[in-house]
Amino acid sequence: MNSRLLRLTGAATAVYGLAVTRRPALLAAPSGLTAADGSLPRSTAACLRPLAFRDAACGLAMAFAPDDSALRAATLVRIASDLGDAALLATALPERRHRVMAVAVSVGWGALSVAGLLGGSRKRSWGRHTS
Repeated sequence: MNSRLLRLTGAATAVYGLAVTRRPALLAAPSGLTAADGSLPRSTAACLRPLAFRDAACGLAMAFAPDDSALRAATLVRIASDLGDAALLATALPERRHRVMAVAVSVGWGALSVAGLLGGSRKRSWGRHTS
């Protein structure tokens, strides 16, 4: 497991989740969920904020997990959320280009987390040869 990659992924996820909680249009606009004039319907913002809180919570759990077991559990929740998002958004968004982009982003973040779980952390010898 590459805990550094997972913690950085968690921190990035938390920052994004908190940003979307504050400004749901950050997620709504690229998803095609804004009105024709670019405004964000209150009902759409109300539906996006819980997803953003979930992302923030998962990200914080990953970033501040006290040990590898907790980090692994938080990461598995993150992966399940990403795959669930991909499955839902693949059919729910209004236009094909938005669906494709949302699935790519969701699967991409999930894949990054999988890579962190499967990858090992590298230790540098800083020029020393180890035998």
